[in-house]
Amino acid sequence: MKAVRFLCILLLLLFSCNKKQKHPYTFYYWKTKLVLDHDEKKALDKATVPYLYTRFFDVDKSRGKFQPVGVITKDKSFELRQKIVPVVFITNRTFLYIQKEEITFLAQNINDLIQKKTSEYHLNTIPEIQIDCDWTAGTKNDYFNFLKELKKISRKEITCTLRLHQVKDKAQTGIPPVEKVYLMCYSTSSPLENSDKNSILDVNILKSYLADLNDYPLKKIEVALPIYSWGIVTNYLGKHKLINALSEKDLEHPNFKKISNHEIEILKDGFYFGSYMNKGFRIKIESISENQIREVVSFLDKKIPQYNIIYYQLDRKFVNDKNFEL
Repeated sequence: MKAVRFLCILLLLLFSCNKKQKHPYTFYYWKTKLVLDHDEKKALDKATVPYLYTRFFDVDKSRGKFQPVGVITKDKSFELRQKIVPVVFITNRTFLYIQKEEITFLAQNINDLIQKKTSEYHLNTIPEIQIDCDWTAGTKNDYFNFLKELKKISRKEITCTLRLHQVKDKAQTGIPPVEKVYLMCYSTSSPLENSDKNSILDVNILKSYLADLNDYPLKKIEVALPIYSWGIVTNYLGKHKLINALSEKDLEHPNFKKISNHEIEILKDGFYFGSYMNKGFRIKIESISENQIREVVSFLDKKIPQYNIIYYQLDRKFVNDKNFEL
């Protein structure tokens, strides 16, 4: 009897170990106006993390002056049961040749603008600010000092995004002074280069950059995964232009000649997707399949013990008929 009981317990333990735990998930919201349509609300209501990571504005430097760009507005209909995590994107050049007093000035003004928009739109935020910046070895010290200053001024948890190259080249780019980072598992190459690789996500490139992720000093890591798509337009000279949110369905047009499932050639001059294009121009769609996402998650499961997923981004064109529970 004891042997049977022991065998049952052993089988139960083996089953529990082999059973894959689903990752809690939510979304980034990256539009300039806070408004959700039916499909976006439906997708968000199914999310298992009670936060929406919401871009409040960008910061850039022009002629030596810091400028907020694309500050959010809010539609009257916008309502959430989730709490909001404010996200601010800052260009890397903002930190080039920045002075010590300017770092404090920048942190103070970013915190003030977040508070202003939170109050103005009655947003239910959590005490966290996420900073998104593709910092480099040349800007790391000033950027890291900015993160410390923002934490001191805001009295909130400051988190930041982490690019693939910042993991691979951590000796050069440094480790940010935060307790939690958000690993951006996309933008594996430039879409404006002549390449047969998917610039949004090439799984082999991602794996090579994250081969030593186990050794990264910060252990609180959340994961951002792509669900977006775009079209890459190529003209006669081989120059490229991006059109956001295009999908394979958009290529179904009588003036388009199909080259492959993902690429067409324009047969007639005209306006397409808001731009004038000539005969002979080509449009290639880059999108992400569920199999690619699953392969990335399977790889990361061996590198990170436990993590949430934040999908980029919440948009009706990217959330319909998709399974987000991985």
